[in-house]
Amino acid sequence: MGQLTVKGLSKVYGQTAGVGGVVALRDVSFEVPDNQFCSILGHSGCGKTSLLNIAAGFEQPTGGQIMVDGEQISAPGWRNTMIFQEYALFPWMSVFQNIVFGLEMKGVGSGDRSATTSHFIKLVGLEGFENKYPHQLSGGMRQRVAIARALAVRPNLLLMDEPFAALDEQNRTFMQEELVRIWQKEPKTVMLVTHSIDEAIKLSDCIAVMTKRPGRVKEFIEVDLPRPRDEDDNRYLALKRKLRDLIHDEVGER
Repeated sequence: MGQLTVKGLSKVYGQTAGVGGVVALRDVSFEVPDNQFCSILGHSGCGKTSLLNIAAGFEQPTGGQIMVDGEQISAPGWRNTMIFQEYALFPWMSVFQNIVFGLEMKGVGSGDRSATTSHFIKLVGLEGFENKYPHQLSGGMRQRVAIARALAVRPNLLLMDEPFAALDEQNRTFMQEELVRIWQKEPKTVMLVTHSIDEAIKLSDCIAVMTKRPGRVKEFIEVDLPRPRDEDDNRYLALKRKLRDLIHDEVGER
């Protein structure tokens, strides 16, 4: 279960007694069906990260709400897990220990913890690396650990903050393909923040294109393309042009 509903969401920073402040988000509303992949696309400063942080329970909205299956998100927890750009792994823990950590915090029994951790290590292609430490892994492998750790607790909502931004282009493309493969085997409702039009198209069932600040949904687009997505497909190219025009129109670029 994991239908995501964003309803009338607003966020103001630095407001005092209702006066002043920076309006990051204003009246943002959209819905993502259970087990669909949604990208939040827009330029820097459009409120994408604020939206993600509210969905994670790290910040509280000024107005409106974000709900999963009708229940408002108000605090961090295993039901809404986040994958960051910086991997956020514990450097003193092995691959296995990093992944099992969330299950321990959730109170899962030792037998189930071990079996679940082994399952996700296999799923993300890290068999044989269970006892390695983060500094012994490549950037792509560290992000696989982060993905496995987030999925292992069986969240209702998986949140991703530009998770492949630190990778080179070749590894980024490979990890995008791997993410789709993993998500198809372990379906979850996913919300991804990205600056990349291509990444949004390759990964998503739907894309929320944001306006410049204060961030609003300029257009919510359903992506009806077969996977894996072909960058030379005329439908792919047409959608890419549309998204580019929507974003560039916001900032007067051409």
